[in-house]
Amino acid sequence: MTRVLVVDDDPVQLRLTSEVANRAGFKPITATGGEQALSILREDPQLGAMILDLVMPDLDGMGVMEAMRKEGITTPVIIQTANASLETVISAMRQGAADYFVKPVAPERLVISLRNAMKLDALEAAIRAEHARKSGTFSKKDMIAAAPAMARVITLSAKVAKSNIPVLIEGESGTGKELVARIIQGTGDRAGRPFVTVNCGAIPPNLVESVLFGHKKGAFTGAHADQPGKFAEAHGGTLLLDEVGELPLETQVKLLRALQEGEIEPVGASRPEKVNVRLISATNRRLLNLAKSGEFREDLFYRLNVFPIYVPPLRERLEDLPALINHFIARFSAEAGKRVLGVSPAVTELLGKYDWPGNVRQLENAVYRAIVLSDSAFLETQDFPQVLAQAAGREEALRSVEKVVELTEPVHIDAVVARSPIAPEPPAARDRFLSDSGELQQLSDIERQAIAFAIEHHGGRMSRVARALGIGRSTLYRKLHEYGLAEGLINDAA
Repeated sequence: MTRVLVVDDDPVQLRLTSEVANRAGFKPITATGGEQALSILREDPQLGAMILDLVMPDLDGMGVMEAMRKEGITTPVIIQTANASLETVISAMRQGAADYFVKPVAPERLVISLRNAMKLDALEAAIRAEHARKSGTFSKKDMIAAAPAMARVITLSAKVAKSNIPVLIEGESGTGKELVARIIQGTGDRAGRPFVTVNCGAIPPNLVESVLFGHKKGAFTGAHADQPGKFAEAHGGTLLLDEVGELPLETQVKLLRALQEGEIEPVGASRPEKVNVRLISATNRRLLNLAKSGEFREDLFYRLNVFPIYVPPLRERLEDLPALINHFIARFSAEAGKRVLGVSPAVTELLGKYDWPGNVRQLENAVYRAIVLSDSAFLETQDFPQVLAQAAGREEALRSVEKVVELTEPVHIDAVVARSPIAPEPPAARDRFLSDSGELQQLSDIERQAIAFAIEHHGGRMSRVARALGIGRSTLYRKLHEYGLAEGLINDAA
């Protein structure tokens, strides 16, 4: 549940605003002054938004936003105040406020503003992370990793960034091993310098050595010019060997020499070349098991496994799931040009119960597909048919998809078939216990109709009529004379 900070020195207004946020599905955190609000913001950088009053006794709203700007706190701010002057509005917007309200504000308008502010913040965070990734300054604040299972990963990354010790990052595919490597590079001495990634499993075995160490002109057929390898390209920076366990054994020997001596020997070169590279390795397989089976050199394993870091799978850090979903929604809805605000509670429950064998990468692709197919403001369970099929069964997924309203194909005006005329509904039959005037009939009239109906139903056989009505024959004959029904009837001989 997304946390929202509500700041107001008026206890009544504080309670009302908190209740609006709570009913909208947010978790409100309250503060009665600017200093208290800043303290909460410093301790909890994962807050979704802040609803801030401008006029407060200790530190006003403008002072809070100015302090946030100086300290680099990017939590979206929604101003709520009784002052409606244009100058105040302009000043608040210049300080970075996402929206501005004059008390009292309609609850619906406040909820919409909260959702828009969070979506804008998620999009800005995605842009900042992408910019940091390209500039080589990626840090822990650019990665969504607030789950307790990720605390050790972040701590170890911060410690190892201060040295050039070789790092081995292990974890399942799609867990974000490359992002951890970028945090190590972006917070160390090599921040802003080259960061080169090599997928060792995607290079043909006969080209691995040339790709990593380069080659000289004429070294082999097709080598028409000198070509620097990835080690030379990453000189002064960081080299990430992704899926390092897929390297051929003959290439592993040269990699070991490059790590020990700090020099490489391009294919066809007469002498080695010095390189200054921070090496980080990543793998989705246990290198120790590969070393035991002989698929990976044991001496190289010990050289790479100096500082191991294990990245847990998404199923062990589901606390990050809502933030990841919001991040991908903001990013992909902007790319697709759609206005998707979030997911329904049913989707949150569905995705939270799924195991995610493909981890964060699978979640990213699932959200991307859902946004492309969805036409509503909030993603529903039918937008995740593959997850729904594996979580609830194929039949449930089909039923969910069938509930989606699909528009029919357009029909040309000349081909439109006339609708069948609607038959008029027959008038409602009068209740048998009511008279023509709508009043309740007398008991004698109702009894007379019941006897007449019974005589007609049983064909005038009085023994059967008496048994059906639950009365004796003498009583029946008496009532026949009383109601004038005796004339013309044939006595039943039975």
